[in-house]
Amino acid sequence: MAVRVKICGITRVEDGVEAARLGVDAIGLVFYPKSPRNVSIARAAAIIAALPPFVSVVGLFVDATREWVDTVLAECALDVLQFHGDESPEFCASFHRPYLKAVRVQAGTDLAAMAKRYAGARGLLTDAFVEGVHGGTGQTFDWSLLAEDLPLPLILSGGLDEHNIAAALRQVHPAAVDVSSGVESAKGIKDAARMAAFISGARHGSL
Repeated sequence: MAVRVKICGITRVEDGVEAARLGVDAIGLVFYPKSPRNVSIARAAAIIAALPPFVSVVGLFVDATREWVDTVLAECALDVLQFHGDESPEFCASFHRPYLKAVRVQAGTDLAAMAKRYAGARGLLTDAFVEGVHGGTGQTFDWSLLAEDLPLPLILSGGLDEHNIAAALRQVHPAAVDVSSGVESAKGIKDAARMAAFISGARHGSL
């Protein structure tokens, strides 16, 4: 089964359109002011409006208030929510949208317990643990820490790029992969050639 590909941290309309043209399954929009890839509601709505059919839009939040998530949902047609903070399962599920729960992995992280706690999630998104940073670091982590028998689909992220995607797929066998900094020319600015190489690597590496 082909691995699904998400390109996160889209900040420009042209980057979202190009990602879709290259065959990405989903794009991610960051609604977290501390992130260099944060987008305004107006910018997010413009990106979404420019996308062709059948490209999913994922909205990323980090310990957001209910009011902020509701405000974004009122203006932006998000298909999936992605939570990167300490949100409870009840909070994540309360918006009645499919959601992903991000887990920053380090030695001792109990992914099975996280999967059980967030049983209502559509998947666990695993990222590198960097103190005080909630993703987008461009750092990889020890993939051997990932369990192979999780009850939820695994979305692999953290330091992926066109050079290591094939090795990642061979070792981890995730349901999907998520890349942000690994396809950029600068923070928040996607590079078309790198996106193309990454998507090609993901498609061929999962055959």
